[in-house]
Amino acid sequence: MAGSWDRSYDLGSQSDDSYQFERLHIEPMYDAFICPLTKQIMRDPVTLENGQTFEREAIEKWFKECKESGRKLVCPLTLKELRSTELNPSIALRNTIEEWNARNEAAQLDMARRSLSPGSGENDIMQALKFIQHLCQKSRSNKHVIRNAELIPMIVDMLKSSSRRVRCKALETLLIVVEEDSDNKEIMAEGDTVRTIVKFLSQQSKEREEAVSLLLIKTLENLAMCENNVRQMAENGKLQPLLTLLLEGSPETKLSMASYLGELVLNNDVKVFVARTVGSSLVNIMRSGNIQSREAALKALNQISSFEASARVLIDAGILPPLVNDLFTVGMNQLPVRLKEISATILANVVSSGYDFDSIPVGPVHQTLVSEETVHNLLYLISNTGPAIECKLLQVLVGLTSSPSTVLSVVAAIKSSGAIISLVQFIEAPQKDLRVASIKLLHNLSPHMGEELADALRGTAGQLGTLTKIISENIGITEEQAEAVGLLADLPERDMGLTRQMLDEGAFPSVYTRLVTIRQGRSSRFVTPYQEGLVRVLSRITFVLAEEPDAIALCRELNLALQFIELLQANGLDNVQMVSAMALENLSQESKNLTKIPELPKPGFCVSIFPCFSEPPVTIGLCRVHRGTCSLKETFCLLEGQAVEKLVALLEHTNEKVVEASLAALSTLLDDGVDIEKGVTVLFEAEGIRPILDVLQEKRTESLRRRAVWVVERLLRTDDIAYEVSGNPNVNTALVDAFQHGDYRTRQVAERALKHIDKIPNFSGVFPG
Repeated sequence: MAGSWDRSYDLGSQSDDSYQFERLHIEPMYDAFICPLTKQIMRDPVTLENGQTFEREAIEKWFKECKESGRKLVCPLTLKELRSTELNPSIALRNTIEEWNARNEAAQLDMARRSLSPGSGENDIMQALKFIQHLCQKSRSNKHVIRNAELIPMIVDMLKSSSRRVRCKALETLLIVVEEDSDNKEIMAEGDTVRTIVKFLSQQSKEREEAVSLLLIKTLENLAMCENNVRQMAENGKLQPLLTLLLEGSPETKLSMASYLGELVLNNDVKVFVARTVGSSLVNIMRSGNIQSREAALKALNQISSFEASARVLIDAGILPPLVNDLFTVGMNQLPVRLKEISATILANVVSSGYDFDSIPVGPVHQTLVSEETVHNLLYLISNTGPAIECKLLQVLVGLTSSPSTVLSVVAAIKSSGAIISLVQFIEAPQKDLRVASIKLLHNLSPHMGEELADALRGTAGQLGTLTKIISENIGITEEQAEAVGLLADLPERDMGLTRQMLDEGAFPSVYTRLVTIRQGRSSRFVTPYQEGLVRVLSRITFVLAEEPDAIALCRELNLALQFIELLQANGLDNVQMVSAMALENLSQESKNLTKIPELPKPGFCVSIFPCFSEPPVTIGLCRVHRGTCSLKETFCLLEGQAVEKLVALLEHTNEKVVEASLAALSTLLDDGVDIEKGVTVLFEAEGIRPILDVLQEKRTESLRRRAVWVVERLLRTDDIAYEVSGNPNVNTALVDAFQHGDYRTRQVAERALKHIDKIPNFSGVFPG
């Protein structure tokens, strides 16, 4: 392999050359170099929290697809759930791959050089030419490598080969090597190369086509000296002349080219190329040009920054400091409003790229985008400019609060500024884009500022009603609806004032109606977060049952217990199942208070004198657990709703939060105030004893263990179960472990459970019975 090309390569195949050369290695390739998603050698390897490494672009695409489809965020290799999307660059691996690539390409280049000689076989020459093409197409920077290796004259010599295949391939290779590279064009034009190429024009073959293309390059190079021609070439996808003039032309020419660049519609790959080629120059014009030049540069940067990859290139080129300065500067040197709007748009584009903005200085004293002063300035502009700029700056804050690494800094700055009241007011903005941006921002803030947001939404200003109206609108499920319901769902669930106001404004029936509607089959890319949010909002009402008679009445009217029982079977929607189980726990807690205990008739005169002749009255149709007349709709009884079996089934769920919520709902059958012995019987009949004991033994989380120990202690009050469990060493070990290592309350309950099975360790007696 070190001395010749791989003969197994099919020289007749043109469609897969790049792939073949990627696999053609002088040194062995290591598995660690390959991305599990793309199956290709990685260029920018990044590592997830679980230690798995992927190509950055591939794993970002995976995360985006998970988010858009509403799937859980999982590692594509292990399928285990991830807590964050943070990507850590694997610098050592990237350097190793780059060094390995460089060594291989150097060896292959040397092989190509040796193959481009008159004494080489046709196949070796063809393979060498194909490799040179591959190298140039892989990266434009490799064209100077070909030039420095003095390979261009050797390719030109192949034009005189006796093989027509070699001559055609040499023409094709020269076309690729010299395209958009003026130095390579000059080398090709030396000597009688052009005359040789002209001779091919007389041929009626592929040689003629390649010759025409090569001569056309020379012609276009001459045409590119005229600005009008450059514009026409750019319109037809040939941007290099325009970019060259933008870099090397006179100030007037640079202005003209920048202005025209801002008018072009570019695809994403071209945006990255343009950013790498002229991004720094455009940023420099932003810093020091006159107003006309800065406007042209801003418009061009606005076009380029609208793609994540090209936005990252611009960040590396230093776009942030002048951009922030343009936005915040006031007085004589401030930009006109129309240009500030463009600056705000660019900043919104850049922030959405997912860069690590807490480490990039944008001002004096190492200020960053998330420094308190910077955020305060953004908030000031949001409150004191027009809707267009306000919308873009809100989008900037949306981007910054979407990242785990920057959200807390932004939250702290918003709290210190007291701006939450102002931000909430944008919920009622007539401009949809502005309204959506504000709701998305507030949704991002809600997990960290729930109480402040609840305070701001309560009252008579109308924002709460507007959110409800947005959520309830009977249209195709939109991003705005998903964000609005997510915002409401994140607010403190036990905030009595907020729930009371939602009751008064009729929010819950509207939410219920929408939930029923989408469960009947309407689909959308936002359906999963929207449905999860509706269920969470609807569950709020179950947290105030003890204090709000109106809440009980509404739960009965809507038959919410039935709705939540049905949602337990929403497979694949863990949050829906978890929240539904929590709501059922709250409803079931009230069953013992709502059940109707029958009044027994008073004993007659004879019975009072001769009690031995009396028999206790028998009342049929009573709930075994609650000792009264129960129904699912009126008293929310889990037995009457056949919910017990469904909750037991969820004890085997892979998500511990779903398991804990289900176990909590089942524990209401063993609570004080109900017939615990009958509750144990109900669980036994539903085959729930074994899954509950399994949950105890698994010890997944401390809170789940605490709940399981409590339930098991109640079960062990039944002698038959205590007898069975006393012979199970695994359960005994789990209880002893809880007794030794649990918190104070868990240790107390574990001690009582061990006493039920006579397995209390000899160092017990610490706690009172």
